[in-house]
Amino acid sequence: MQRLIAFVKKEIVFCIALLCAVVSAFFVPPSKAYFSYIDWNTLLILFALMGVIAAFRSCGLFDRLGNILCARFHSVRSLSAILVALCFFTSMFITNDVALLTFVPFTIALLAPVTTGNVVMYTVILQTIAANCGSMLTPLGNPQNLFLFQQMGVDLKTFILVPLPFTLISALVLTLALLLVPKQTVQVASVLKSTESSKVKEIVYALLFILCLLSVLRLLPKYVSALAVLCVLLIVNRKALLHIDYMLLLTFCAFFIFTGNIGSEPNIKQMLTSVVSGHEFIAAVASSQVISNVPATLLLYPFAQNTQSLLAGVNVGGLGTLVASLASLISYKLYAQATSDSRFPSGKTYLVLFTVCNLVMLSILCVYALLFWK
Repeated sequence: MQRLIAFVKKEIVFCIALLCAVVSAFFVPPSKAYFSYIDWNTLLILFALMGVIAAFRSCGLFDRLGNILCARFHSVRSLSAILVALCFFTSMFITNDVALLTFVPFTIALLAPVTTGNVVMYTVILQTIAANCGSMLTPLGNPQNLFLFQQMGVDLKTFILVPLPFTLISALVLTLALLLVPKQTVQVASVLKSTESSKVKEIVYALLFILCLLSVLRLLPKYVSALAVLCVLLIVNRKALLHIDYMLLLTFCAFFIFTGNIGSEPNIKQMLTSVVSGHEFIAAVASSQVISNVPATLLLYPFAQNTQSLLAGVNVGGLGTLVASLASLISYKLYAQATSDSRFPSGKTYLVLFTVCNLVMLSILCVYALLFWK
């Protein structure tokens, strides 16, 4: 029983998605049509990307990047700035989750010996916001973008132009927020263990990433990239396959079945379409605060008329509450685990400051959207 409770706590989003799918199955009995609900292309490219990124992490590529950049800066403010920038820019290509998993522990290890716990906490919070805002810009940045890019059928330029103003505004706000970090001069050393890496493997992973990029851009079938990643990693790095988030893939499947079932009921579909249509941005922001932005995307997409507003809404909606973006939960857990001693502010203090900072950014972006965005 304890294992079941622990599993539910750890995979709460999947459990909710599964429950929704099971309940909807009572109204729409299981059939072969269920397979048509699932967007297999999205699942294949998600699998491929997660596999390649896990392989890159295993060879220490992102760790070395962090060490090289941070060795060039010698004040607390400049260190915080580069650490926040790393999350902002890398999240565009390796997803917000992976950016935080990589750089939050690095940040705590780097800053803890040279500055106060408050500065460490504030920097981690800014990193979380940066990862969520930076990942808005590209189809590779987060799962909801990847899904919407496949569904919308637009070219890359058209897609990027939708979140671009929100990304630029958030970058400006983050820059101003970093002015609150003290300029205190410090000396830092490399804090991450050097990982033995094979240049040949890194080249292979880079080629796999290019294959994934071609698939995202619809220049190569998704199954080709997925099969290539699976076969290559089985040969050169089987451990990377163990670090793929299979629960995320299952969560997508469950939500696909749920939305497919409710969409097959004409009365329910008409009601939800009337509620969501014309209010995609607000509906996406509001629902993301409660169920997080990936499930909100899968839930709202079948009933949205303006998919560009939905795209903007689910990305902006990743700000706000701790559950608005699952990436935010990752950084909170990493902070809580690494800063258990009394020198650091408590998890409760973190949550308060996190919520305040996120609501400020959310408010700014929502005001822009409502007043100036088409």
